[in-house]
Amino acid sequence: MRTPFTSEVISDVHESSICIRLYLDECTQISFSGNFNVCSLSCFPAQGHGAKGDNEYEFSLEFLESVEPQVTHRSTQRQVNITVRKQEHSWWDRLTLQERKPVFLAPDFDRWMEESDAEMELRAKEEKISKISVESRSPKDPYLGLKRGYLFMYNLVQFLGFSWIFVNMTVRLFILGQDSLYDTFHTIADMMYFCQILAVVEVVNPALGIVRTGLMPPLIQLVGRNVILFVIFGSLEDMQNKAVVFFVFYLWSIIEIFRYPYYMLACISTEWTMLTWLRYSLWIPLYPMGVLAEAVAVIQSLPIFDETRLFSIPLPESLGSSLSFSYSLQIYLVLMFLGLFINFRHLFRQRKRRLRPKRRKLH
Repeated sequence: MRTPFTSEVISDVHESSICIRLYLDECTQISFSGNFNVCSLSCFPAQGHGAKGDNEYEFSLEFLESVEPQVTHRSTQRQVNITVRKQEHSWWDRLTLQERKPVFLAPDFDRWMEESDAEMELRAKEEKISKISVESRSPKDPYLGLKRGYLFMYNLVQFLGFSWIFVNMTVRLFILGQDSLYDTFHTIADMMYFCQILAVVEVVNPALGIVRTGLMPPLIQLVGRNVILFVIFGSLEDMQNKAVVFFVFYLWSIIEIFRYPYYMLACISTEWTMLTWLRYSLWIPLYPMGVLAEAVAVIQSLPIFDETRLFSIPLPESLGSSLSFSYSLQIYLVLMFLGLFINFRHLFRQRKRRLRPKRRKLH
């Protein structure tokens, strides 16, 4: 009589059960017995095709703690799946009573769960149930399709506008070299005026509840850019021929040609991983550089406002003729860097939320 071979056993352990798999093709005549006072499980010789060919196979395990006497199993064409229930739901330090793992036993690392993995899976399930519950309680917006269409078109128009600015400035830089730095305003200003006036929509949308974003970050950006564009560059001809105009416009356009396509795709529930990363990463160097360029423009305009007395505030004769607008711009410089801090923190939180690592999928 042939001695049965010991079968290879693949196991994965959960808090409440132990799952065991035997890789036997077309297994027949399988049965189990267990002395559960000593927490053991034995598989009587089972006929099947395994590692040693078409033979009889068996195994025996002595578990670390007590298990239920009922053993369930299901045979398929390729394997036998066995489930053993623990008497007490708890996490074991190891599977077997003996510290040294039997040579025929191998863990299934794809399915193996530890206590931290179970907690993560439970938390993910709770979040999913909570999200479904909130969505089921929230009334459906009958105008959702109209809103998405409107937001898609807005972002498309802005993307086309800033793309035109970026391409135009890049081509002129390659063709004209440094000369293109000094006539940027006269070439680009009309399109930049259009885009920045249209950007008022980004403040109106959260104010009306069309988008669920904060009101302050877009308001700070809108006011900051419009002060530079309309007050500093638009009202002072002496500023329009300075190279700082090129750097301000170029930095603005680089940021926006990635931001607006991202929002366009979000309107149609589509996401490109690379575009998402660029949208939430490029601002890290570009946003401070843009604010620095704007600050240089403000500083360069101070003596011009002092000389021309443009936008000066009239004062009583006893106090002098007028208060130069440059003092207001000096205060604005301080507020500009305060706005940088507020927006930087807001953008960093967005980046952390959008680019955080995905939870590992548990089988």
